[in-house]
Amino acid sequence: MKWQEERQLVIVAKMYYEEALTQNEIAKRLGLYRTTVTRMLQKAREAGIVQIKIASTQRLRVDLEAKLARMFGIREAVIVPVDRHASREERLKALGESGANLLDSLLVDGDVIGLAWGDTLGTMAETIGSFRKRDTVFVPIVGGPGKMHVKHHINTIVYNFARAFKGKAQYIDAAAIVTSADAQKDIRESAYLQDVLKLWEEMTVAVIGIGAHVRSSNLVWSGFIGEAEQQLLAKKQAIGDILSRFYTIDGKEVQTPIRERTIAVELDRLKENRATVAIAESKEKVPSIIGGLQGGYISHLITDEETAIELIKWKENQ
Repeated sequence: MKWQEERQLVIVAKMYYEEALTQNEIAKRLGLYRTTVTRMLQKAREAGIVQIKIASTQRLRVDLEAKLARMFGIREAVIVPVDRHASREERLKALGESGANLLDSLLVDGDVIGLAWGDTLGTMAETIGSFRKRDTVFVPIVGGPGKMHVKHHINTIVYNFARAFKGKAQYIDAAAIVTSADAQKDIRESAYLQDVLKLWEEMTVAVIGIGAHVRSSNLVWSGFIGEAEQQLLAKKQAIGDILSRFYTIDGKEVQTPIRERTIAVELDRLKENRATVAIAESKEKVPSIIGGLQGGYISHLITDEETAIELIKWKENQ
């Protein structure tokens, strides 16, 4: 490159990056076409005359997010900075705040948002702030949590989300797992569940948690699954659940009699959404998260740095 050309590139770059002139303003001042200014700025970067450096402590985390999303083929990963000494409640609150902000960026008028239940979404619902009003409907996409504390009941979660986004709420009057396949069939055919089922068909966005390994699952200590069923799920190599539906590390749903007793959206239905946001963290849940990602049920993942690193390590070792 001749010095005259390099000088001209420096002049244009200085005007653009240091004086904050627009490309149109530079073109008028120098008597050039705007397209010529654009090409000169591009050449200045390629030649190393302009070197852009993003100076932020968040840069490494953002790079990690991009790597995680790329490796698992999802649209976005959000890695929440959490103090390793923080309590579980503080960790869940941090994840929930990020989840609420992401949901706020995704929602549009007309959306039907499906919600699940669990510790993460329960804490998120308790602490969720107030957001811009949308013409939206929030609906449970799995039955209620049985003996779980009322603050984590699916209808309470739906109510709090709908209030935060000033939308409408639809409730469900059924357990996640009922006593028999016949009971499940009767409930699904009942008149009171039809409004819920219709919204399941219209769902555009979902926010879900991811259940840990079967023996650590909320479904066990909520009384839904007994010892014999735990053994059957272990035999089938179930590593976690979404919406009370169990799957393997490959993301394939496990076929057991429990499936015929479950009141919930089908896992494959999540793939049809414009966005399905999963919020989950902890080393214990890494296999469960992997299964959900490999099943293609998740488009957006919110987790913490420790969990993200473990997910990437697992993928790199495959």
